Amino acid sequence: MIRTFCVLVAIISLAIACDTDDSSSLELGEETATDDILTGTSDDSSSGGDPDIAWPENPVKFSLPMGYIPDPQYAPFYVAAHKGYFADEGFEVDFDYSFETDGLAFVGAGEVPFAIVSGEQVILARAQKIPVVYILEWFQRFPIAVISKSDSGIEQTLDLRDRHVGLPGFFGASYVGFAGLLAANGLSLEDVEPSDIGFTQVESLLTDQVEAVVGYANNEPLQLEQLGETVNVIYVADEADLVANGLIASEELVSKNPDMVAAFVRATLKGIADTIADPDEAYEISKRYVEGLDDSRKNVLDASIEMWRADTLGLTALESWQRTQDALLQIGFLDAPIENLGEAYTNEFVLASQP
Repeated sequence: MIRTFCVLVAIISLAIACDTDDSSSLELGEETATDDILTGTSDDSSSGGDPDIAWPENPVKFSLPMGYIPDPQYAPFYVAAHKGYFADEGFEVDFDYSFETDGLAFVGAGEVPFAIVSGEQVILARAQKIPVVYILEWFQRFPIAVISKSDSGIEQTLDLRDRHVGLPGFFGASYVGFAGLLAANGLSLEDVEPSDIGFTQVESLLTDQVEAVVGYANNEPLQLEQLGETVNVIYVADEADLVANGLIASEELVSKNPDMVAAFVRATLKGIADTIADPDEAYEISKRYVEGLDDSRKNVLDASIEMWRADTLGLTALESWQRTQDALLQIGFLDAPIENLGEAYTNEFVLASQP
């Protein structure tokens, strides 16, 4: 609870600072000013354009907050940048690997137009009156999983009762996903023995410090298998349809410059589609953006792709948002449901991008 409160305070404080003091914008505001984002203009003389000409005549230059370190799971965005999809839609994009909460604050304050953020963070932000909107669901399957050794006897969620489970912390997507998984099976956190083990899931499981760990389905299970450990994996997405990572924008940008939002969604969807269609090409492109990336992590991309697939890429559903909010209420991250949950997301731009 203390950690959650600190995270929310950090978001609010950063959003206020970004809105009132240009020096606190970590130079993001120097690339694209708030008014430029909303109007779609740029005064960057290097673009050779007239600042009075509306977007997309002048490219919008910004750093996209990613929420994690450079990684092949970001291949769709690398593909969209490398193949010129972002440029074709009027953007000059580079990548900012700061925390997810930073991206929320920057978007809410109008310092950057878009960021990659998970659904539960959007709900928490809106509960604190940070005006962000989820505009594209990238991960169609919530990527959190519970991993145990194959001889642990933990093969389904009900087997977790009274078991010692390690989590990276009592916050974030891992915690919310675990709570949602338990709730979907009639259990609560009181029915297990959770421990904060930090980001030591692989080591903690291998050395039997815990009986199971909570991690990312496209990460820890693959690492353990590469180390020769056979594991059981319980996927949260198989039992609890929660909202995972996607793109957000500010309410003001969605309202005042929907053409810009539609353009970025189109470019992103092209990157996702191309990555799914040709993972080998996408992985080679990723090597240009992830320093030292070799062929040993191709399985991360392959596993990630399976979580993006959908009949219509990018769509999100109210039922998923309701389940995500229920999980947040259960673990005490929310005191009450937020007002107008349906306003936390929109499918308008994804649907408009369909052929």
